[in-house]
Amino acid sequence: VGRGEGEEGWEKRGEGPHGVEGALMLSLGIEGSANKLGVGIVREDGSILSNVRHTYITPPGTGFLPKETAEHHRTHIVRLVREAMKEADIAPSDLDCVCYTKGPGMGGPLRVGAVVARMLAQMWGKPLVGVNHCIAHIEMGRVVTGADDPVALYVSGGNTQVIAFAQGRYQIFGETIDIAVGNCLDRFARVVNLSNDPSPGYNI
Repeated sequence: VGRGEGEEGWEKRGEGPHGVEGALMLSLGIEGSANKLGVGIVREDGSILSNVRHTYITPPGTGFLPKETAEHHRTHIVRLVREAMKEADIAPSDLDCVCYTKGPGMGGPLRVGAVVARMLAQMWGKPLVGVNHCIAHIEMGRVVTGADDPVALYVSGGNTQVIAFAQGRYQIFGETIDIAVGNCLDRFARVVNLSNDPSPGYNI
């Protein structure tokens, strides 16, 4: 998957709010690929204006099913959008685009995020940008480190992969073939009752 791929091939580098040259682009993003639902407002330079989340938590050892997880997302997503906008202290007119996780992930929960993102984009007259979940993790690493094209160890949920940007695309150079390290960390964290904010594995 290449960089900068959106719903309609939309790219707006160099333009910010209201198309002002040189201003920083402002995006609203919806992530709901699994049991954690999040809505964030982010500037192009990586500044996070808001990042509100709600997690669907089930009893230990039971896991979470797509249908119940999607219902959780439907219940909380509108409230999270309102909270994110309020925390960022912005109006819809300040946004440049609406983004959402288009995959990979659980079908039902992903669909909830996509439907709400499309509704907001149409209602506010903003471009709609579908984001690859895996690439988003790596791109966050680029923003945090300032590296142009790092080799990334991607450890998240069901993934443990060595990935790098080469020949215009992200390519996987190696991965586990048994249990993913991300799953192992998350399961251990849940067993010992570590905090779920921002995620169990993160707090190990």
